[in-house]
Amino acid sequence: MSAIAELKPPDLEPRFARLRAQVDRALDRLLPPAGERPARLHQAMRYSVFNGGKRLRPILTMMACEAVGGTAAAAMPAACAIELIHTYSLIHDDLPSMDNDDYRRGKPSCHRRFDEATAILAGDALQAAAFGVLAEEVSDADRSAALGRELGSAAGSRGMVGGQALDLGATSKSNSSELERIHLMKTAAMFRAAARMGAVCAGAPPPSVQRLGRYGQSLGLAFQIVDDILDVCGTARDLGKTPGKDSAQDKATYPARFGLEKSRRRAELLIRQVVKEAMSLGARGKPLSDLAEFIIRRTR
Repeated sequence: MSAIAELKPPDLEPRFARLRAQVDRALDRLLPPAGERPARLHQAMRYSVFNGGKRLRPILTMMACEAVGGTAAAAMPAACAIELIHTYSLIHDDLPSMDNDDYRRGKPSCHRRFDEATAILAGDALQAAAFGVLAEEVSDADRSAALGRELGSAAGSRGMVGGQALDLGATSKSNSSELERIHLMKTAAMFRAAARMGAVCAGAPPPSVQRLGRYGQSLGLAFQIVDDILDVCGTARDLGKTPGKDSAQDKATYPARFGLEKSRRRAELLIRQVVKEAMSLGARGKPLSDLAEFIIRRTR
């Protein structure tokens, strides 16, 4: 048994629940009301945003801010912006032309609950709203611009969207360097941005921003490897979406390329690195260390 597996799982759920509630209240305030015209579009946006997400990325943003002396409240606009981008990416990822999944978090995907055109527009609107939040909710112009640069870089063609584009053409026969590149762009870039944006919200110096960026990137890669493993081993009830789709579509994943055991070892190695990076921040880094240990044990 690995050293990571022997560690006692941290009881983060009470804190997660508190932070999720704070994020949900902020998102509810920032999004247009469901009845505002065009009502069907706004209903689709809200349906997807409030569809039972774990809010890991905004929680990471707030924890990173606190780890370098800031507050969760100071990081809230960035946390909401990250979640809006993440939700838009899930809406588009579920589309028939992408991963073609009928379920997300145990509920019909946006295009199944509404229709494909509305889902595309809802994703577009959430992406635009994310940058609007940073412009309108962050009073310091320089900080607002810095956060926008971080988010735009992570979400665009050199980050998440670029990773999704590469993923469409990749297969289980893709080599290991291409596989890691896809995961670094598609998933880890947004975790990296979440951590760095938290540090920016705290007014942290560049070395701290860079340290948290390294933490976020390794955490995001570990998260994606665990996600790949769960697609093989998880159930529809646990995952809230169709399991086994990666294999059925011959997707480029860590289990397909390396097998389950090597994939688990790779995730555990990354988590060790992440924990070390977090604890280098001292006592304030403990919640980030706990978050990493939570991710290696997640079942959904």
